[in-house]
Amino acid sequence: MLQLKKPLAVIDIEATGSNPSIDRIVEIAMIKILIDGTRTVKRKLLNPQIPIPQNIVDIHGITNEMVKDAPTFKQTAQEIKQFMDGCDLACYNAYRLDLPILVEEFIRADVEFDMKSRRIVDVQKIYHQMEQRTLSAAYKFYCNKALEGAHGAEVDAAATAEILSAQLERYPQLGSTVESVIKAVGDDQIIDFARRFAYNDKGQEVFNFGKHKGRTVAEVLKAEPQYYDWMMKGEFPMNTKQKLTEIYTKAMLKKS
Repeated sequence: MLQLKKPLAVIDIEATGSNPSIDRIVEIAMIKILIDGTRTVKRKLLNPQIPIPQNIVDIHGITNEMVKDAPTFKQTAQEIKQFMDGCDLACYNAYRLDLPILVEEFIRADVEFDMKSRRIVDVQKIYHQMEQRTLSAAYKFYCNKALEGAHGAEVDAAATAEILSAQLERYPQLGSTVESVIKAVGDDQIIDFARRFAYNDKGQEVFNFGKHKGRTVAEVLKAEPQYYDWMMKGEFPMNTKQKLTEIYTKAMLKKS
């Protein structure tokens, strides 16, 4: 059983697509597991204010008609934030969709959502390290059940929480705390959720894409200050632009 020092919010998101820069959340489900093991569930259908493509509807089953009268993320951002206040986070494949698009939505809503004080457990990372499968297969493997209603946010979040509990029982080496789990499987060093930046072996921020891949951000911005303007005007996620500005500001302070 997971032993918690602080509550753990297990989240799952369904969206209009997988690009944090342009796509929007249409459903979010959060299961908050308290230190004593009790659980609280919150689920929201959200109006993304952009059409949901049919190929995406075919995946999660949420239609434009279903969300046309739902609140927007901005209208519910404070409620969602408050539900997760003081919580560590757990997701399945956390860094591909759920966390990047959630952070983007909070930025768009002008609501500060602190990620620095949170530990993140990626249940998929545990599973892939141990078994190499998908969510439905993971549910079957660990819980011996068929996942009915997959790609519904609440169903997927509940399955993720159940899988995490089963993983702790199956792999004693994971320990029973969020800290021990992350120590066992490794902690991703994230600068921006789109992973346009990474750390090199010296702990310096470097570009992780394009013609400057592998070069330090500070070095590039010093030589080509226009590259900063190009990225800020480009179709990069706002989280990436925030981190770029932080790195740029830090570099300028060192320079002065």
